[in-house]
Amino acid sequence: MPSLPDSRPPIPTRIAFIGGGNMARSLIGALVRGGTPATAIAVAEPNAELRGALARDFGVAVHDHARAAAEAADALVLAVKPQVLKDVCAEIAATVAAARPLVISIAAGIRIDQLAAWLGAGVPIVRSMPNTPALIGAGATGMIANDDASAAQRAQAQAILGAAGATVWIEREELMDTVTALSGSGPAYFFLLVEALEDAAVAQGLPRATARALATQTCFGAGRMLVEDGEPPTVLRERVTSPGGTTAAALEAFANGNLRALVADAVAAATTRGKELSERYS
Repeated sequence: MPSLPDSRPPIPTRIAFIGGGNMARSLIGALVRGGTPATAIAVAEPNAELRGALARDFGVAVHDHARAAAEAADALVLAVKPQVLKDVCAEIAATVAAARPLVISIAAGIRIDQLAAWLGAGVPIVRSMPNTPALIGAGATGMIANDDASAAQRAQAQAILGAAGATVWIEREELMDTVTALSGSGPAYFFLLVEALEDAAVAQGLPRATARALATQTCFGAGRMLVEDGEPPTVLRERVTSPGGTTAAALEAFANGNLRALVADAVAAATTRGKELSERYS
């Protein structure tokens, strides 16, 4: 089940973010807003402009090399692109081997066994997949830990990642590719639907600004109902659908176009791509 914002376990004393891009920034901002002292956070980011912005906006310590940020950290958040993660791990491997901090990876497609091979045996690792709504504190993150991560460290990882939204543990790592395809890539599917609704309404004569406002608010409201009502989407859909009515006519058109099969194909394609990326970066 998703974690509850008011029941998060204690945050580790010292957290180092390796990478200071958008996702790292969203997590740092959420942690600071949630009461984590800025002095407890360090960030390694090679881009001087990003480093300066992080220091200015949050008051965290910044470094231009990963090793400097990783020293003395209780938890490391690997927030760099998958294609450079192996090199980053090589830079901090000795530091990690000596201190055995909790390592949290948010890199798509990189498996726990790959991280363990790059960092050394016995390192507690949590692999995760957040999504871009974490930037506004509404993220959804799937997580899985290796056997070297204690219950306390799992709770710490959940506290860090849960600062920016809901978190869910998965039981088998191979399911992380499906998590990536569902919630990691899912916001893009949703935005595409809103685009399509807007364009369709414009084609029926609505001004674009009006169509966008109505489509955006309708999808926002429907999303809130899903979260807050607690009923399955099937029940909520049925409540809106009167026999022979306008909604039923639209849903029939979706069915005739085989929408469910199309969505299944899209998620399967994204899942397959995630597996391919994992092999590429191994």
